[in-house]
Amino acid sequence: MNKKIFILGIILSTTMVISCVKDLNVKPIDPNSILAGNLGDNPAYMKEVLGKIYASFIINGQGSNGGPDISAPDNDFFTTTRALWNCQEITTDEAICAWGDVGIADLNTQTWSPNNPFLTALYQRLSLSVTYANDFIRYTNGNTDPAVMQYNAEARFLRALAYTWDMDLFANPPFTTDADGVGKFFPKQIQRANLFNYVVSELHSIETKLGAPKFSYPEADQAACWMLLARLYLNAEVYTGTAKYDSCKIYCDKVISSGAYSLATNYRQNFSADNDGNHNPEMIFAWEQDGVNTQGYVGTTFIIESCSDATYVRAERFGGLTSNTDWNGNRTKRQFMNVLVDTLSTYGNVAIPLGDSIFAQCKDKRVYLKTKKSMVIPSASSSGDYGIGVYKFTAKNTDGSQAADYNPAYASTDFPVFRYADALLMRAEALHRLGDDANAVLDINTVRTRAYGDASGNITPGQLTDQFLLDERGREFYFEAQRRTDLVRFGKFTNGNYNWPWKGGSLNGINTDSHLNIFPIPGAEVSSNPNIIQNPGY
Repeated sequence: MNKKIFILGIILSTTMVISCVKDLNVKPIDPNSILAGNLGDNPAYMKEVLGKIYASFIINGQGSNGGPDISAPDNDFFTTTRALWNCQEITTDEAICAWGDVGIADLNTQTWSPNNPFLTALYQRLSLSVTYANDFIRYTNGNTDPAVMQYNAEARFLRALAYTWDMDLFANPPFTTDADGVGKFFPKQIQRANLFNYVVSELHSIETKLGAPKFSYPEADQAACWMLLARLYLNAEVYTGTAKYDSCKIYCDKVISSGAYSLATNYRQNFSADNDGNHNPEMIFAWEQDGVNTQGYVGTTFIIESCSDATYVRAERFGGLTSNTDWNGNRTKRQFMNVLVDTLSTYGNVAIPLGDSIFAQCKDKRVYLKTKKSMVIPSASSSGDYGIGVYKFTAKNTDGSQAADYNPAYASTDFPVFRYADALLMRAEALHRLGDDANAVLDINTVRTRAYGDASGNITPGQLTDQFLLDERGREFYFEAQRRTDLVRFGKFTNGNYNWPWKGGSLNGINTDSHLNIFPIPGAEVSSNPNIIQNPGY
């Protein structure tokens, strides 16, 4: 999909259903905007409106073409990917944020309530993406043009992805489809297991209607569909109570055997400005960003900026060209550093040498950490100078050169949703659960050989444990908005036997109640929609 198309889509109709905002009628500001009534007048309209659905996950709205989709004091602060990252990362051992904005401390310490603004924003944004998709699907159903049929399938995929995050985070959200008309009504609530079955059936239905693997990045293709199915089946026991690891393996096999993807030679390429699927063999599906056409303090721009500071981890691309840099917010904790860095084999039973502030001696080259003022974070709201800096994402190309679409304020690095490495590690986990550790380690060692540059980091079947799998996923996917889901699946997020600094509001971390494995439905939704019952424990 052309990068400009990616942000050109216009709101579909003059009235749409949104469950999370009681009286929200979404209307195009420009009377010349593309409406449902003239959507079929020009085939180009179809792809432009489809672009709007894609864009709803990464930017706040149309900018000068219509403003933000949902108004907020800081419109970029509460975009989907940015709010999702906060919910998936700073609630875990991987990250903690120093900022004092309302709601952040609650996420840092697992003490959130139904009124947390990040939870509300993410819930609203996902509902908005579902609504956009429903309307597009409704008006393209029955169209026999092959291109439009594929656009319809892509919209169904995006709706399935939004519902997957809804199910993972909120469990039992309101539910609407293209069969529901437009206008104001109170959507009914769907239970988690039923939503799982719906999303899986949708993905099976559209699988052959999407483009072949590597069809036209960043549009969703069959491989993206297979990856979402694999991730759903990997977490099926959490969502439904019934494990489906055999099905997870089937869809990982499809991705791997397609021959369309491979690991990038350099791990860092996945997080650099040239990480898009046209240059990177590993990227299966991502939210596309560039410094010219996808502007905003969102996605990877947010990650790079929030992890930078004026003293220890400078934002690489700005070089003093703008004052809006080095936000000094997010960093990781010593506990997770010990997951990433095997300190015993790297340094021996001694303190990390002061001269190795970037852990250069670490044999695992996935480590992009830097020591700061102190590894100990003295309070949940301590300055970002405390903890361990993370600079995994960069706005430069893999070789350190400037991006072709460079902008001093905005990154051109796509945010990865599905990478080939995840197909390998999901299959390894499924094989392990099915009792086939011999083949599981083959996939794990493929990933680790890239990380170490040789076979020195390889493991044997006897070394494969649940804990190793969880740690390996942390080493491979840290800061990619997957950690909370992984911890929940392994029983480590709340009342398990794994704690980290400031979990539960305690310096050393304490067990928290298992109801926190699911976020609350926002209080405003429960109070305004009589069909919604709050999740247990809230």
